[in-house]
Amino acid sequence: MPPPTPDRHFDVLVIGSGAAGLSLALRLADRARVAVLAKAELSQGASLYAQGGVAAVLDAADSFEAHVRDTLEAGAGLCHPDTVDYVVRHGPAAIRWLIDQGVAFTHEDNHEPAYHLTREGGHSRRRVIHAADATGQAIETTLEDRARRHPGIALFEHHIAIDLITRHKLGQREPNRCLGAYALDKTAGRVRMFAAKHIVLATGGASKVYLYTSNPDTSTGDGIAMAWRAGCRAANMEFVQFHPTCLYHPQAKSFLITEAVRGEGGRLLLPDGTPFMKAHDARAELAPRDVVARAIDYEMKRRGIDCVYLDISHKPAEFIVAHFPTIYKRCLSFGYDITRQPIPVVPAAHYTCGGVMTDHNGRTDIDGLYALGECAFTGLHGANRLASNSLLECLVFAEACALAIGAQLAAVPGPDAALPAWDESRVSDADEMVVVSHNWGELRRFMWDYVGIVRTTKRLERARHRVELLQDEIREYYSNFRVTNDLVELRNLALVAELIIRSALARKESRGLHFSRDYPAPDTRHPPHDTVLVPENYPPAI
Repeated sequence: MPPPTPDRHFDVLVIGSGAAGLSLALRLADRARVAVLAKAELSQGASLYAQGGVAAVLDAADSFEAHVRDTLEAGAGLCHPDTVDYVVRHGPAAIRWLIDQGVAFTHEDNHEPAYHLTREGGHSRRRVIHAADATGQAIETTLEDRARRHPGIALFEHHIAIDLITRHKLGQREPNRCLGAYALDKTAGRVRMFAAKHIVLATGGASKVYLYTSNPDTSTGDGIAMAWRAGCRAANMEFVQFHPTCLYHPQAKSFLITEAVRGEGGRLLLPDGTPFMKAHDARAELAPRDVVARAIDYEMKRRGIDCVYLDISHKPAEFIVAHFPTIYKRCLSFGYDITRQPIPVVPAAHYTCGGVMTDHNGRTDIDGLYALGECAFTGLHGANRLASNSLLECLVFAEACALAIGAQLAAVPGPDAALPAWDESRVSDADEMVVVSHNWGELRRFMWDYVGIVRTTKRLERARHRVELLQDEIREYYSNFRVTNDLVELRNLALVAELIIRSALARKESRGLHFSRDYPAPDTRHPPHDTVLVPENYPPAI
């Protein structure tokens, strides 16, 4: 074992720099030494690209009960009612906190004091507060600016976490606890050790496991994979939300067309201009995302077409440009004037509803380890996430986690001794990176083909066989060569793919985002249940 190293020690280590991670860091930075690790630049996570907004009860005509009811209905019987009620009731305070941080939400008719609220699929009221059609950018850049200026936050950009450090991994017999993490400093090309009293995973989802996704390249399931390897349970990994409407263009790189376009009257059309959603659901374009995504997938496969079309050109041009300026400009750059013509769209993997199991304070199965945001499973989303509840979840649980950590800062000692440095004494530089790139491409393609919007047991079993072979190759490669960003991400994606496949095979019904041709209806013989996966090294000693 290499000698101990002091490297970097903090009170709180936040792995991830999206809305969840930065919210938590800012709430703790006045009373703790906080480090934030970001895989790329600070803002380059999924939060930046969120367009629609944040769902919260902000209008007198709305109610907590209505928001709870809409969330439960979208979740297809698997939402945890206590979690839903907790998040919804803390929603307005989370929005006020963002406003206090300086987030400039859109006002009604661009005039104060009232904020403009939009309506999205699955919502019975207008309750989505937004900053035009770039809400994620407004939130992320505001929080980033405050984090960069706060003396209590140390920022480490271009650092990708490799694995968590726990007492049990170090061979210690005392009660297990997370002590820190190893991370690759991509700029310096070396692995560094970060030690902390509390470690928070805020790494986002895993949609890059699919060939087509609306997510940025950083969404590779790192937090879920690291927590699983450390001994934490994962739940409901089969529920992957496919956003129905991503721009279909070879150079668009998964540009999302927000749910709000349909909320404001956008219609889905076949290539000949025929609307088709009412044939699939009475709510038509305002049906939940899983219904809309399956409808589009069905029409594309049945008719052999490459895409469908989303049309809002019947609205006044001034309205479209004012409400969707980012989409208008981006589509125009690809030759589509959305004030005059429909937008070609396809479904794409968008959101990971399952994740690391946590309580309402973000605590995982291992003491000292927390998970927030898309990498966590809180029970809020059930079998399908209601639109714009994701940023709300990040904000509400970031506050709860900050309170829980803050209450323990003085009571939890730092590591008893310096932790061991990363050991590279028995590895060498990779001679060929083509193995990594080939396996990356193969993994994402068979996940799209076999574990996509519509599944069969035969396809899932084929995918399970393929991922087992890939993991054998990845383990051998990981054991013999120095880590790189692509290797770390591939290792994590392969593990997350395994968890998705195992969960999908375990669910003998169709529910929410999981649709199986072999089990096309919900199981009415048994109560709805979560799919909980338990790693071999669980339970941790308490």
